[in-house]
Amino acid sequence: MKGAHAIIKEMVVTEKGTRQTERDNQYQFKVDRRANKLEIKRAVEQLFKVNVTAVNTMNRPGKLKRERTMHYGHTASWKKAVVTLKKGETIELT
Repeated sequence: MKGAHAIIKEMVVTEKGTRQTERDNQYQFKVDRRANKLEIKRAVEQLFKVNVTAVNTMNRPGKLKRERTMHYGHTASWKKAVVTLKKGETIELT
């Protein structure tokens, strides 16, 4: 079993994510690509001391990025988790 810090890499803060936080009590995280929903739930509960009601995951493909020449590189693919918390609980954004 992986440690909680190895599973949860960072919190994703975007305009859409902020609306989800305010309206639906959902938070977005960048997570390890091999982590499943149960591992993500346990890691969030352990790190932030909250109760998780649902976890939705999606694999985000990397994008093509053009360099100064006609050669293309690409950004890394990553996995995003949208975590729904129990009503009345929050995660402090620091």
